[in-house]
Amino acid sequence: MVQSVKDLQEFKDIVTRRSRFNGDTVAIFDFWATWCGPCRIMDPIFETIAGRFEGAKFYKVDVDEATDIAEAVGVRAMPTFIAFKSDQKIKEVVGAKTGPLEAMVESVATA
Repeated sequence: MVQSVKDLQEFKDIVTRRSRFNGDTVAIFDFWATWCGPCRIMDPIFETIAGRFEGAKFYKVDVDEATDIAEAVGVRAMPTFIAFKSDQKIKEVVGAKTGPLEAMVESVATA
C-alpha cells in the first residue's frame, strides 16, 4: 500500500501525474530516515493509516537515499508527512504525532 520513492524524477512524476490525470487524488509522503527512532515508531502507524484511505496514495522517501527530494520540498526534520494535491503541497505534519497525522489524512483523503 505504501510505495517507496527513490529519486527526484520519480517524485515529480508522481506529483505531476496526480494533478494531470486525477487532480482529486492526494499523494501523501512520509519523509523518514533509518537512524530515526521516531520514524521507526511511526512506520507501522503510517502503513495502517494508508490501508484505511482509498482516496489517497501513500509513499515513503528515505531522506538519506533521496536527499534531492527532501531538499526540493524543504524537509528539515524527520519524520515529516506532506500531502500534495494538484501538484501543490496542501498539508504537512512534522514529528512523530499520530493524532495530527491521522487528522491531516482524514482532512485530505476520503475513507
